[in-house]
Amino acid sequence: MPETRAEELLRQSAVMRAIGSPFVAAVLAAAYRQLAAAPLTGAMLADWPGDPAAAAVAMRLNAALHALARRNTPPALGALYRGTHDDFDGAVCAALAAHDAFIARWLADTPQTNEVGRAAAILAALMEVVGRAALPVELLELGSSAGLNLNLALYRYDLGGVTVGPDGSAVRIAPEWRGAPPPDRAVAVVAAEGVDLHPLDPHDPATCERLMAYVFADQPARAARLAAALSLARAYPPRIARADATVWLAQRLAAAQPAGRWRVIFQSMMAQYVGTAERAALERSIAAAGARADGARPLARIAFEWNAPRSAVELRLTCWPGGDTRVLATCHPYGAWIDWSG
Repeated sequence: MPETRAEELLRQSAVMRAIGSPFVAAVLAAAYRQLAAAPLTGAMLADWPGDPAAAAVAMRLNAALHALARRNTPPALGALYRGTHDDFDGAVCAALAAHDAFIARWLADTPQTNEVGRAAAILAALMEVVGRAALPVELLELGSSAGLNLNLALYRYDLGGVTVGPDGSAVRIAPEWRGAPPPDRAVAVVAAEGVDLHPLDPHDPATCERLMAYVFADQPARAARLAAALSLARAYPPRIARADATVWLAQRLAAAQPAGRWRVIFQSMMAQYVGTAERAALERSIAAAGARADGARPLARIAFEWNAPRSAVELRLTCWPGGDTRVLATCHPYGAWIDWSG
């Protein structure tokens, strides 16, 4: 296996340690050392088309192992995740050897984190949006997955001491806040819909289990929050179109926008899974809609994405008319902290 591909597991292991997930870091390091036990998975990684970092192949492998551990198969892996021993190499090797085909199949599918912790950054950006014009907002999300972030108005937040959202919400999001708090402005979400090629159904137990497997095993509070968000999505199903994002967005932006309402396009960790041609088509649609925007029908775009060198996750806001772009914050990839510049 080409060393550059195998070392993506080590690179991501170092990232996991740096962002506070030492257990996941140890799992990925063990997977790197024991990869020879899984020839199908090893070959798949060796022949990976494109950038394995952008495709998050290490996170796919980590989630596959977590899914197996949640099923207690093999038992040594389940015991490792329960904390009854610390033989990472032995347990991971046993899993790779016994479940090579399962892990390889898992790697073929795009990651589905649908991290609701990122909703805090999106809401803070929306506070900036309504500061431009105090109007209600309609949300259009690209890459909605299960649509959990379309329900962001149903969650309770503590954003650097600014508390917003329903008091009784079971989903509570309180990232570590760095810098000045965001502007304390009410955000009225009057409509929310999204698009995904393969939207996930929160009523499907297998889908929920897949999402839970993508939560890092050493972050139980995050897992509990995801479970609460899935429960809320079953009660308040998000509107998600099963479609190509370029076609869907062009159609939605061409539809009449009511006067006195913001139209806000947002995305979180979606760009890395989009090809160059699709990305260009999305940009053309957004630029054309921005050129049509006016004071009565303004447009905004919020992106929670890695910067070009993948050295930081940035929260970017662009507003029309005008089309000015600002980096509002740098963020933890899963929203655990927000370093706000506003």
